[in-house]
Amino acid sequence: MHLSKTLILLTILLGSLNHSLIGAKTLSSASEKATADLTQSLDELAELRTDIAKTKVPLINNVAELEGEVRQKQNKVDRLLRLRDNNDMGLNRLRDQVKALKEQNDYAASLLDEFVRTFETRIDFSETQLYKESIQEARLILDDSDANQAERFQKQLDVISVALNRLDKLVGGYTYEGLALIPSGDIIEGKFSAYGPSVYFNSKDSSIQGIAVTRLNAAEAAIAFPGGNYEKGLINFIENGEGTIPIDITLGKALKIEEGNDTFFEHLAKGGSVGSVIIALGIACLIIGGYKAYVITGFKTPSSDSVQKVIQSIENGNTSEAKTVASGIEGAGGDLLITAIDNHSTKRANLEEILYEKILSAQPGLERFLPFMALTAAAAPLLGLLGTVTGMIKTFTLITIFGTGDAKSLSSGISEALVTTELGLVVAIPSLILHGLLSRMAKQKIGDLEQISVSFLNGITGIKKSDS
Repeated sequence: MHLSKTLILLTILLGSLNHSLIGAKTLSSASEKATADLTQSLDELAELRTDIAKTKVPLINNVAELEGEVRQKQNKVDRLLRLRDNNDMGLNRLRDQVKALKEQNDYAASLLDEFVRTFETRIDFSETQLYKESIQEARLILDDSDANQAERFQKQLDVISVALNRLDKLVGGYTYEGLALIPSGDIIEGKFSAYGPSVYFNSKDSSIQGIAVTRLNAAEAAIAFPGGNYEKGLINFIENGEGTIPIDITLGKALKIEEGNDTFFEHLAKGGSVGSVIIALGIACLIIGGYKAYVITGFKTPSSDSVQKVIQSIENGNTSEAKTVASGIEGAGGDLLITAIDNHSTKRANLEEILYEKILSAQPGLERFLPFMALTAAAAPLLGLLGTVTGMIKTFTLITIFGTGDAKSLSSGISEALVTTELGLVVAIPSLILHGLLSRMAKQKIGDLEQISVSFLNGITGIKKSDS
């Protein structure tokens, strides 16, 4: 067994030695081959370098020639670019000058257009009769898209000439004839006299004199009467240039404010149907409040002295005298004492219930209609809010029809919205105060009856205890 293991080991060693000898021969041959390949590659690299060196010089020369041509062409391009930039700068300068002149022209044209369009608003309404033709021609030429700028300038200059002539005449005041609208609604002829910011009028027959004012939607200038004290002065001033005239330092605003002031009933009428309901509710509340104040203040309660007299009469056994004293007291207070006298001999608990029943029977008469006043105080602001909503709806409806340019057409809806709110608060606040006062007074009367009942019960109880 030991011998066989030895043989096996020798066999393995011999195999390993043989394999090493074969590997050494293979490595030697691979090294020789690699050396040969390297030598061949180095020879090829040397030949390639020689070829590159031969072709490099001509290429460098060609590149140098091309770079020279590029520099020449670049210089030519730069020169052309400078020439183009110079031409563009000159052209842009000319364009800027043309644009500036055009902007100046447009600005002057817009100023002239604005002056023509607003010239009618700069003069008195009565003077439009004199300058209507020039203004209309200028407006027509402005709205004509086919008209050239020269034609527009000519019409605008005509209006400016009219304006300058007007200023020359206005310095010392001037007169002119025309039509005027008098308060009766008739249009009459007469003579106007413009002096400063005011224009005065005198009819042909010198029957009407006044100050010319502007009225909305009126075809002619309206006449406001300053008073009979100025009639002769206005006639002399307009006809002769001298006279006593009224001067309005507010430039017509005082007259407009005076005309815009509404009477009390006109102001209430602006509230519309909702305002009428609020007013009716307030009047009803006021009437009920007056009636309840009369009822509550007329409600008589017995005094403590009267109660003491009744108790003393009962104590003395003289119930007829006690009833006589109670009968002298009017209203529910006297009835309460009479009931107490009639039942003074009953038990205290039963007497308390009887007296409490009499007090309860008197309470509805004192508190009747007071809930209606509380309802009025609560409902009036809500009705005012309803009027506000309906007024705003009406306003927006008018806006869709007339637009926002005509404020007068929108004033009705806005007035209704505001006046109804005002009326609602005006009715609610006094109603609330009046209801509180009357409710307090009614409770005070009920408290007085309760106090009388307690005083009577305590007095009767003392009499019964002394008898027992």
